[in-house]
Amino acid sequence: MEGTVRFILLLFLHCGSFFLVSARPADDAVTFTVHANATFPTTESPFSARKTNTTVVPTSGYTTAHSYIKSTTKPPKTNTVTKPVTKETDKKAEEEEEEGPLELANRSTRSVKVAKKPKTEPKKPKVITKKPKVVKKTKPQVKKQVNQSEAKKTTPQCPPLGLESLKVKDTQLTASSFKRRGLGPHRGRLNIQSGIEDGDIYDGAWCAQYRDKKQWLQVDALRPTRFTGVILQGRNSIWSWDVVHTYKVQFSNDSLTWKPCMNGTKEAVFEGNQDAETPVLALFNTSTVARYIRINPQTWYQNGTMGDICLRAEVLGCTLPDPNNIYAWQTEPTGSRDKLDFRHHNYKEMRKLMKSVNEACPDITRIYSIGKSYMGLKLYVMEISDNPGKHELGEPEFRYVAGMHGNEVLGRELLLNLMQYMCQEYKRGDQRIVRLIKETRIHLLPSMNPDGYEMAFKKGSELAGWAFGRYSYEGIDMNHNFADLNSGMWTAIELETDRSKLINHYFPIPEQYTSEDAFVASETRAVINWMQNIPFVLSANLHGGEVVVTYPFDMTRDWAPREHTPTADESFFRWLATAYASTNQVMSNPDRRPCHNKDFLRYNNIINGADWHNVPGSMNDFSYLHTNCFEVTVELSCDKFPHASELPIEWENNRESLLVYMEQVHRGIKGVVRDKDTGAGIADAIIKVDEIDHHIRSVADGDYWRLLNPGEYRVMATAEGYFPSSRTCQVMYDYYPTICDFRLTKVPKERLKDILAKGGKLPKDLQLRLRQLRLRKLRVTTKAINQRRAAATTKRLKKV
Repeated sequence: MEGTVRFILLLFLHCGSFFLVSARPADDAVTFTVHANATFPTTESPFSARKTNTTVVPTSGYTTAHSYIKSTTKPPKTNTVTKPVTKETDKKAEEEEEEGPLELANRSTRSVKVAKKPKTEPKKPKVITKKPKVVKKTKPQVKKQVNQSEAKKTTPQCPPLGLESLKVKDTQLTASSFKRRGLGPHRGRLNIQSGIEDGDIYDGAWCAQYRDKKQWLQVDALRPTRFTGVILQGRNSIWSWDVVHTYKVQFSNDSLTWKPCMNGTKEAVFEGNQDAETPVLALFNTSTVARYIRINPQTWYQNGTMGDICLRAEVLGCTLPDPNNIYAWQTEPTGSRDKLDFRHHNYKEMRKLMKSVNEACPDITRIYSIGKSYMGLKLYVMEISDNPGKHELGEPEFRYVAGMHGNEVLGRELLLNLMQYMCQEYKRGDQRIVRLIKETRIHLLPSMNPDGYEMAFKKGSELAGWAFGRYSYEGIDMNHNFADLNSGMWTAIELETDRSKLINHYFPIPEQYTSEDAFVASETRAVINWMQNIPFVLSANLHGGEVVVTYPFDMTRDWAPREHTPTADESFFRWLATAYASTNQVMSNPDRRPCHNKDFLRYNNIINGADWHNVPGSMNDFSYLHTNCFEVTVELSCDKFPHASELPIEWENNRESLLVYMEQVHRGIKGVVRDKDTGAGIADAIIKVDEIDHHIRSVADGDYWRLLNPGEYRVMATAEGYFPSSRTCQVMYDYYPTICDFRLTKVPKERLKDILAKGGKLPKDLQLRLRQLRLRKLRVTTKAINQRRAAATTKRLKKV
């Protein structure tokens, strides 16, 4: 027997890890405990956007979870994305970029340093600090060695169950008690935002009715789940401060018999929050398989005697196959059939992906940079067109912008997926994609705020909180950073009595905004220059944190907190917003619950931006008033930083919407304004539509695009030095726009100047016209001379 035990022990040490499962006797609920050295098929880390773990702030000073977290932060050696950057690999990367597009060849050295630092230095100190803690807390020598070596390689890493993303339904959340409906268990979701007023149905946490240690928040996973950790947050409120300082966790399979999460022989107590907004992660020392999990607060902020037990939470867990379900494949979420790179990409990875798409489809793609962020990261744009790098006559320009707020990352990943998808489908011969690429020049800016994204990315999914990484490195909110042209327009309307003297488009940027001392982000300046250089027709700005499409104006007229403030193109903006919302699988679901504190289902998931909240200096308003471009904001998901495991589903939710919205650029009328004599295009010709008080202008070659709903319109084209021309244009429901060309005749004076400058001979009609003008001028001057002579004669007679 002794020899057998020795043989098993040697085999154990040689193989490295075993799958050990323990079960309690029948007096307890059957709760399976998986030991820390067990191997599992792992998914991406729940608290990191990368495929490796980021450094996690210690969350439990009372359990071995503290040291467990630190011992699992080293990346796996097999991960190619996060391999150490050496001089040789860095040289290879530079060589690859030199072979690619010109914009990629001149990369910033500062951006490389940002990418290198977290990958080389933090690893060694982690290993040094692990050993003393493991030695102190583990008794057997054998387990001590396994925890240091094997546990790092086989760490159970499970995604969030989906409290924040609403994958977990309200019916799956219960509690021991709650103060009122607005503080019920359904509000105990990570990062949920409260309404402005306390006491309404949209408060910012679950709050227990009683202040004792018997209160709990319970999550029903609906099936056996391997629970690995909990993320906790305090109450979101502008009036109250409520946080849980410590808590316990229990598990159950039937919700009747509960087993506590243990720390050796004692019940584990986990550290909670010290402030209301920072998410705090606690990983269990051993993962546990169960169906139910309870969070049981032990201490909380007392606030004298007024402190409440309030919390927001997310639970980390891997759902296990149901042995009773022989048709599991019918109930499992399918994800996406598209072969795309569904993961979060930092700056360097994003650049590599864009380059790979360009190399796969060099005939229809081009990468260029519109400028740099404050930290020197380039703002890369992917152009998709059948003739990249050129504006073609009559072909509209379209843009998607994502990542204005760095922590709202879903738009960034969707645009990266979109460029991959369009390349693949174009090569496959998908006629819809081929037509879209041949008839549209598409520009995709996946990251407008790369500095903010890098900050949020290092924290990772679920741990970035609600606002970390939102602003630029300088602390600027870019959605309030564009020139406020609305105020000048409304002031002019109030002061000017003659409306014909008012302008309604191409409003100039105020001088104080363009000065070097102005508080304008470098990213904002780059985007404004981009808007001025390319004649965009239609755009969408992708955000996160809600599920709704908003349209201009975003700013209220009298600085009210919220007020419906329409543009002259209100009906078409509603068409655009509806085109996206009605084809989005989440927005079009009538049974979905509100994300935070406003039910947009009542508005059919579209709303005037100012009617939601006042946003002065928004990109939407600036785009509409300063350029020809119509732009809306798309709020893509309740979760600003969804876990990588949710990206395939989010792509399926938004793929059709992204394509349908791009196709709306071909709605309305388009044409070319030409000189009647020379046939040359006329730049800056003004296109006016009767009964719509917003004009647009033709671009350098004389082509223009006017987005309009189906109907009949009287359209006029005017240009300096030309007689105006008007015609009736009929807009149909077809995919193609109505062609409305204009040929303008020059005013004789301007026409004469052009002919004489070229040394040409005057045509007969112009000679006749010129003779008439001379005779008219002669009559006028003769009459004036006669009048002066008569006046002089009368004056002399009076003197006599």
